[in-house]
Amino acid sequence: MKTLALTAAISASLLVFASAPAQTPPAESGLLANPFYVKDCAKCHGKTAEGRHFGGPALISAKTAAASADELRDLIANGKGHMPKFAGKLTAEEIEHLVTQIQALNKK
Repeated sequence: MKTLALTAAISASLLVFASAPAQTPPAESGLLANPFYVKDCAKCHGKTAEGRHFGGPALISAKTAAASADELRDLIANGKGHMPKFAGKLTAEEIEHLVTQIQALNKK
């Protein structure tokens, strides 16, 4: 009986510890983990936002850091040059979130 109780207690403890990581948010919750960035932006700007040869420019740069939130918002929404517009694909809140994350990435 003691063995059964001990086995049940150990099993319950392992179950609690095994499910804990699923409830923990990812360590990287910034731009590089943003599903919109991963799906729509990373193919041109790179998975690490450092740009791609023959692709989009680096988002971690002095030029991006110098851009205002309004300039970044306008660029994402309306596009420019080879950059497509995302106004019809992303909501204003999603665009705002990207702008905030791009600015935060440049402050690191």
